[in-house]
Amino acid sequence: MAQERTGVATFKGNPLTLIGPEVKVGDKAPDFTVNKNLLETASLADYKGKVKLISVVPSLDTGVCDAQTRRFNEEAAKLGDNVVVLTISVDLPFAQSRWCGAAGIDKVVTLSDYKNHSFGQAYGVLQKEFHLLHRSIFVIDANDTVQYVEYLPEMTEHPNYEAAIEAVKKLV
Repeated sequence: MAQERTGVATFKGNPLTLIGPEVKVGDKAPDFTVNKNLLETASLADYKGKVKLISVVPSLDTGVCDAQTRRFNEEAAKLGDNVVVLTISVDLPFAQSRWCGAAGIDKVVTLSDYKNHSFGQAYGVLQKEFHLLHRSIFVIDANDTVQYVEYLPEMTEHPNYEAAIEAVKKLV
């Protein structure tokens, strides 16, 4: 049975239960398997040797998630080839592709955790109530050690973009 955490997250003020452990700075980044598309998967090992900024959103089709992904797409262009920006949601891979095409997103890699919630459970961001991923940011260094974590207490709020980008810049 996966660990459940209460009292750490809300949606419009209503409490949520997050499934999985709280990942902390200094932890070895947990592995995961997510979908690039229906047939291809990706894992942490696919980005070995790169600094990883993982932007976790409930759904790309909502205002804050849209803005968050657009912001990190802009920043990704300035961070260099040793950095990969991953946006992970439970949106189906087709929806992610459609959204990226419509939004002109070309620097961020979108990955889907729809199939088995591997990422959500490993990083403690799977919402029990909605089966969505809770908004959060993880920065992982080239050796797969967690260097920055932000779990948003309220799902509808924006993350601290500047702090996340600063954490990445210290690693490159």
